[in-house]
Amino acid sequence: MQGRSKSDGHRLQKSLQWYTKMKNKFSTKWKASKQPRKQRKYRANAQLHLRKKFVNVNLSKELRKKYPKEYPKEGHEGHKYPKEGHKQNKRSIQIKKGDKVKIMRGEFRGEVGKILEVDIKKSMVIIEGIQAKKQDGSKVNLKLQPSNLQIIELSERLKKTRAENKQETSEIKNQVKKNPIEGINKNAKTEQIGVKK
Repeated sequence: MQGRSKSDGHRLQKSLQWYTKMKNKFSTKWKASKQPRKQRKYRANAQLHLRKKFVNVNLSKELRKKYPKEYPKEGHEGHKYPKEGHKQNKRSIQIKKGDKVKIMRGEFRGEVGKILEVDIKKSMVIIEGIQAKKQDGSKVNLKLQPSNLQIIELSERLKKTRAENKQETSEIKNQVKKNPIEGINKNAKTEQIGVKK
């Protein structure tokens, strides 16, 4: 049997060094890395609140004018926001169920349909009417990547300000104070406890 040379040992040490660099399961610092493996690992191990950004879809030219970017009045010292009066259009938005979408790439290019389902975990989308035939003749919905789509119409989005939310909660509290017993099903309560009438 041949003995191992010193160069083999050095190679092993180097490979171990590279491995230890990636031993973390997830890090937000990988976004800034030029290494493709770190970019891939960032997308693969990203948490759900970060995966929502992967489902952002390009807006059509008409919608971009309707929805300009919202900037805070006062930012951090490091951030540079546009000057007052400067308008910058929003280029992409998170896709939701019910949005009307046009397919820009692939086999179904040019077709338009509504979003039936959004899978944030896998960052895939199901569109109405986009199906494939199986061998037995049945049809299956195809999953598409959001990067290949463009939003034409937006479904109603419940964007409420904090003031509106506070007003709603205060109204509900006032109703409960006026009529505390209203809306409570007494029979259901007694059944849960096991009390006989």
